[in-house]
Amino acid sequence: MLPSPVIIAGAGPVGLCLALYLARKGVRSVLLETLPSDRFLRQVLRAGTIHPATLEMLDELGLYQTLESRGLIAPTVAYWDRHNDTRFAEFDHAVLKEDTRFPYVLQCDRLKIVEEAWRALQARDVCTIRMGTTLNAFTQTEDGVEAVVTNEAGEAEAIPGSFIVSGEGSHSLVRKALGIEFEGYTYPERTLILSVAFDYDKAHGYAYRNYLSDPVEWANLFKWGDPAVWRVVLPTREGEDPDALLTDESVQARLNRLLPRDQPYEVATRSLYTVHQRIATTFRKGRAIIAGDAAHVNSPIGGMGMNSGVHDAMNLGAKLHAIVEGRAGLDVLDRYSRQRRHVAVNHTKMHTERNKKLLAEQDPAVREKNHDDIRRIAEDPARARQFLLHTSLIQSVREAEAIA
Repeated sequence: MLPSPVIIAGAGPVGLCLALYLARKGVRSVLLETLPSDRFLRQVLRAGTIHPATLEMLDELGLYQTLESRGLIAPTVAYWDRHNDTRFAEFDHAVLKEDTRFPYVLQCDRLKIVEEAWRALQARDVCTIRMGTTLNAFTQTEDGVEAVVTNEAGEAEAIPGSFIVSGEGSHSLVRKALGIEFEGYTYPERTLILSVAFDYDKAHGYAYRNYLSDPVEWANLFKWGDPAVWRVVLPTREGEDPDALLTDESVQARLNRLLPRDQPYEVATRSLYTVHQRIATTFRKGRAIIAGDAAHVNSPIGGMGMNSGVHDAMNLGAKLHAIVEGRAGLDVLDRYSRQRRHVAVNHTKMHTERNKKLLAEQDPAVREKNHDDIRRIAEDPARARQFLLHTSLIQSVREAEAIA
């Protein structure tokens, strides 16, 4: 008798990459997605930075070549003092050429990862994709799990499985049902995220990836694709009216403070993002496992959220494959929890908090020292390599692998 499938809740990058990894290993899965098929590929643009360590994993899944053709290779990342409009440091990922096959970042929206992985799974009959299907509850025993869902026809249905994995996002039903604490905090102010059609690189010499430090209004500026689409990330102040922040008048004023222009900017999308820094106390209880935003959420500064979620999926996929083949017992899932929680605490959380503090620092003396420190690191190839090993998440993968 074939083993029961792994039930995966949520067809975002985490759930899709896990399902695709398992499919390539011949492990059966059922992928549950609340959105119906006709709305699934019309989601809002979000994360757009894919780091070198993640590119290696996507290549392992057979996704890299197509994604490269749909994205932009960004070899450098620049740090600017917005207050003085000067670039004080620039890092070139070429110093990682001995560490990775991909010594650069790929600027490519998460929806493209979703599209390519979803299409790849269509050809894998070991994965059953259930669109328009919502997870309502689940139970587990020593031998398996059962998910209770509302299917596409609006009917209640029970789906048996060997394990259940939550890639549902920060509001994970699985995490809440398991009673796992989501430790951390939420920033009182929101972050404004815009998609802007404008050639910032040609107009002002920006790199494809830019961090702008400013004591009043820091910014992130990333190019997503050609024709030019840029992701502009700006802070807001606590207590500001959300509706007012999204008006044309407000958005145009913010963009003109960043770079004055005679004509209005063409803004494709606009949204407000509530920023959390939270990590689950454990990523596994019994045969129920959490991954990605269900297990850890963080500030978007640094582009580590989606990336670390894909790393969760690949790490977990290898362990589930080992269990199904009889090469490992259930206790290997505790190693998954230890490894990936270590990364969430010591890399994702630490670096995103540091990045926000660096960009928003108000003390002039501290700002100047921070800028000088980063400048000196960028100018020293050995120190620049160590810096980029961390920001590219290569070091986090190495550290996780060393954890028993």
